[in-house]
Amino acid sequence: MTGGSPTVAMVLAAGLGKRLRPITDTRPKPLVEVAGRTILDRVLDALTGAGVERCVVNTHYRAAQIEAHLAGRGRPAVRLSHEQALLDTGGGVARALPHLGTEPFFVVNADILWDEGPGGPALVRLAEAFDAATMDALLLLVPRGRAVGYVGPGDFGADGAGRLARRGQAEAAPFVFTGLQVLKPGLFAGAPQGAFSLNLLYDRAIAAGRLFGIEHAGRWFHIGTPEGLALAEDALGPAGSDLRP
Repeated sequence: MTGGSPTVAMVLAAGLGKRLRPITDTRPKPLVEVAGRTILDRVLDALTGAGVERCVVNTHYRAAQIEAHLAGRGRPAVRLSHEQALLDTGGGVARALPHLGTEPFFVVNADILWDEGPGGPALVRLAEAFDAATMDALLLLVPRGRAVGYVGPGDFGADGAGRLARRGQAEAAPFVFTGLQVLKPGLFAGAPQGAFSLNLLYDRAIAAGRLFGIEHAGRWFHIGTPEGLALAEDALGPAGSDLRP
């Protein structure tokens, strides 16, 4: 990436975590612990390791708990973006744009974990592969066979250059979007006001030939359900002690 790796990030932490009930009846999903550490701390630690200095974390459900949990963190420097009404992924990032700057930035979901596999840290690989001249967004993708806790037909296919296309009417797509990405602020030009999904902007980028992806080299854990959480817990046992973040 020209100009170095992003030093700013956004963590999407405002969701209700309904499918993770009853665990999330008393805490927000980002503060669910996996083998003794919260998902949010693991994500923030990974961002710090990739060179991120400032991070916006959006909140909604049980926001006071997230605020209290983050009060003692030194790195990265965290700014909270509280949503009185949920703005979805796109609306949440759009609301935070004034604090994200004018350069490409990371966006990471707060309900996922991953191990790095060969080739280096996933966030560093994303930063190195991002080309602002040809890309508006670069997504980290994982083959469905390495998407632990995920049940679904996949999200994207990719051509030889990494340019993405939707699954469309096909029964399955080879890749699942992991929730790790680099976005250009310009992707949000003309975006709607209020709540909307980042998928709207992905589709615009696809139409312009500017949505790309790279393949994650390790496993990816979707902590969307109690079953997915249990699988991630198992991975953090002795055989999975190298799990990151």
